[in-house]
Amino acid sequence: MKLKFTKMHGAGNDFVVIDAINQRIDFSPAQWQALADRRFGIGADQMLVVEPSTQPGCDFRYRIFNSDGGEVEQCGNGARAFAKFVAEKGLTDRRSIAVETMAGVIAPRLEDDGSVTVDMGAPVLEPALVPFDTEGLQGQPQGQDTLWPLVLELAGEKETVLVSVLSMGNPHAVQVVADIDTAPVELTGPLIELHPHFPKRVNAGFMQVVDRQHIRLRVFERGAGETLACGTGACAAAVAGIRRGLLDSPVRVDARGGQLSIAWAGEGQPVYLTGPAVTVFEGEIEL
Repeated sequence: MKLKFTKMHGAGNDFVVIDAINQRIDFSPAQWQALADRRFGIGADQMLVVEPSTQPGCDFRYRIFNSDGGEVEQCGNGARAFAKFVAEKGLTDRRSIAVETMAGVIAPRLEDDGSVTVDMGAPVLEPALVPFDTEGLQGQPQGQDTLWPLVLELAGEKETVLVSVLSMGNPHAVQVVADIDTAPVELTGPLIELHPHFPKRVNAGFMQVVDRQHIRLRVFERGAGETLACGTGACAAAVAGIRRGLLDSPVRVDARGGQLSIAWAGEGQPVYLTGPAVTVFEGEIEL
C-alpha cells in the first residue's frame, strides 16, 4: 500500500503525521519502527495518527507511536503538530479543538502568531498513579515536592540521584543538574528509563535552572532516547521546579531544538504548553 504522510516538528522533536480518517491504518510495531528508521524509512521520534473521535464532545482521536514501535499515552510537542496538521488539511475550521488521547482529553489552540498552546490537563502528583513504586524508598521533602532517591549502577559502582516524580499523561522523573551540557544524559538516561521502581518505564528529565523563570532541559524519552525537545518533559520540569520552590510561572524552557513556554497556576490546575509547530514536507511511502 502507499501511505500518505506529513513530516513535522515541534522545536526539533520530529514526527510523521498520518491522516487515518481518509486512509486505512493498521500497522504492526515492526512497521512503525520501519517508518521511524532514519536510514531506511522516513525518520522520526514519534508517529502521530489522526483518527475520528470515539468520545462525545471530542473532535479527533490522537494516537502516538514511539520509534521503538510502542504506543504511548501522550506527546506535548506532537499535540501542537497535530493541531496544525488538522487545520492545514482542512479537517477542521476551528482554532481550538478537543482531542481524545490515551491519557484523557487535551485542548490545543492555534495562536495568531503561528504558535500552538495546548491545555495538557493537571499533572498527576500521586506516585502510585504515575505509576511509581515507593516501597523501600525514603522521600526527601523540598518545598511542596518530594524528592525520591534512585540508585543507579554505573560501571559496577552505585550512584544515587534525587528525582521529582509526576505524570503529564506519561511518567516523568526530573532531576536538577548544574549544567545540561555536561550532564550524563546518554549514560544515566537509559538506567532511569528502565528503573524497576517505574513499572511502565519513565521519561528522564535533566533540568538546569538559569533563573526563576528560565530553565534549560534535556530529556531521555521512554522508547525514543534523547530527543531535541519533549513537550510533556518541559511541562513536568516546570511543575517540578515550581513545586520545589525553584521556579515561578510562566517558565521559559530552552531545549536543544528550540524554546517552549510553560504556564501553571498550581496543584489541581492545568498546565499550558506553548511552542512552535512546523510542517517540513509531505510525501508517500510504499509499505
